[in-house]
Amino acid sequence: MSNAQRIDVHHHLLPPQFLADLKRRGVHWTGGSPPAPGWTPEVGIEMMQRNGIAFAMTSVVPQVDWGDQAAAAACARMSNEYSARVVHDYPEHFGALATLPLPYAGDAARELEYAYDTLKMDGVVLFASQGNQYLGDPSYTEVFQELERRKAVVLIHPNTVPPGSIVPKISVPWGFVDFPMDTSRAVANLLMTGTLERYPSIRYIVSHAGGAVPYLALRIAFGENLASWPHENAPKGVLHYLKNLYYDTALSTSEQVFAALKEFVPMSHVLFGSDYPMVPEKVATLETQMIESSKVLDDRTRRMIDRDNALALFPRLNRIAAAA
Repeated sequence: MSNAQRIDVHHHLLPPQFLADLKRRGVHWTGGSPPAPGWTPEVGIEMMQRNGIAFAMTSVVPQVDWGDQAAAAACARMSNEYSARVVHDYPEHFGALATLPLPYAGDAARELEYAYDTLKMDGVVLFASQGNQYLGDPSYTEVFQELERRKAVVLIHPNTVPPGSIVPKISVPWGFVDFPMDTSRAVANLLMTGTLERYPSIRYIVSHAGGAVPYLALRIAFGENLASWPHENAPKGVLHYLKNLYYDTALSTSEQVFAALKEFVPMSHVLFGSDYPMVPEKVATLETQMIESSKVLDDRTRRMIDRDNALALFPRLNRIAAAA
């Protein structure tokens, strides 16, 4: 391997208490295939070592809101405290992105403050949609103002039950098509509502190489020629905002995707992601092998994707790297 010190920015935690609570309330897993069973920090570290991953920036799935505001707030707190314990116990292997109980903006703002100031978490995971509300919804202003103040790193992750995914007469797993489209809708909404313009200090990592964003970017940009286009919300032009986003490689390590990303964004904005344990280790291994064998990527670019870009985005990791 050209880089046995990868930093995985898309690695999930499954807090046992949270999953047990969902089971008690009859919430069924809707993320396609069930997650790989038996995740523990020790299991995660063993998988990482076998695949040249030195560090994982973790995020909790699934989303915490299932229609009960109090339960969503409690599950977010439970998830964040579990994540903080994992980081405390294994600081050389794990960081953590905070879970927020959106769409309840007041609760989410309070949890964001607790996650940063008390738990010292590294950033935030935001789900692309909550019911029929997408990131960029005006009701989330309080949360985005605080994310901007903290210059937060935000992973945009598709929702477990994206709107429109229950389509009659087809049986395509939601993770195949609807998840990338859920992410793409969120990015388009952040753009068109002016959220990307108003809060320029937030650094967004868009899951799964941006869903369909690189493919649709020019189509969206053509919208600037329409009289109805909200020019005041994206005065620098569509491509400026989309090229400033970061894109992870989770489930997106084909030569076609690398070629598209290389044409679309600076390679300093592409980061390694595995999506483990939502995918089995076999898939994570294939992802790393495809990066290693890519003819689109040269060795310098591989090092940037594997590690250097994440170090630039999360300065705290430089101290860990120096100690290692």
